[in-house]
Amino acid sequence: MRILTRVKPVLMAAKLGMGFGLATVAYALLVRPRMLRWGATPDEIRGRFPGADIIPDAKRGSTMAVTIDAPPSAVWPWLVQMGYGRAGWYSWDRLDHFGKPSARRIHPEWQSLSVGQRLPATPDGRYWFDVAAVEPERFLALRVLTSGRRQCDSAGPRPRSFTDSVWAFQLEELPGGRTRLIATVHGVSRPRLLAAVLGFLFWEPAHFVMQTRQFTNLKRRAEGALREAGRERARGPSAGVPPAPQPRA
Repeated sequence: MRILTRVKPVLMAAKLGMGFGLATVAYALLVRPRMLRWGATPDEIRGRFPGADIIPDAKRGSTMAVTIDAPPSAVWPWLVQMGYGRAGWYSWDRLDHFGKPSARRIHPEWQSLSVGQRLPATPDGRYWFDVAAVEPERFLALRVLTSGRRQCDSAGPRPRSFTDSVWAFQLEELPGGRTRLIATVHGVSRPRLLAAVLGFLFWEPAHFVMQTRQFTNLKRRAEGALREAGRERARGPSAGVPPAPQPRA
């Protein structure tokens, strides 16, 4: 009886270990590849992305895409106003915008963006995105260089242990006044093994959850604003103006 009592926990641990191992293999072979390529075509996955040269030794981590039924000129203003204390990130606001709702309209005061500018990511300003590239209505790249829990200026030298990554957005005009929005992540880390484990277990799934949510909200906002502008044009300049009083007989 004592031998059986000792064997049962061992068997249970073996079963749990086997189950975890099978789940990990299934995630690595079936789920992860689709997650990192969500919405993207084979050509978009294989094609050279403009942000690849921002970090020379970086490798592409993910390529995700969505089609928006609005031209690049209608999508770009939503992207360029991102940032904490600005329009937010259009994702899960409780997770990445500290509970503040992301903007639901275009703000003219946030439409100017230049290389080297910092887009805050936290209320205290300890974390931010460096604007690494801006091509209006075509390309936007945001860079982050961190070392442990500390963020560094991406224009400066890298620390011995670091994660250097670029979150980039490419807008391609499609027929019919539509936009193909492609988001990629390029990055490099030291030490590599630790970064690979953390990416596999946490950062890649987290990015997938946040990026797909952002795509959904960007699509909804850009298409909705375009429809509203169309309705305004249909109503004409006199819409909302009360009719002139008629002379009495």
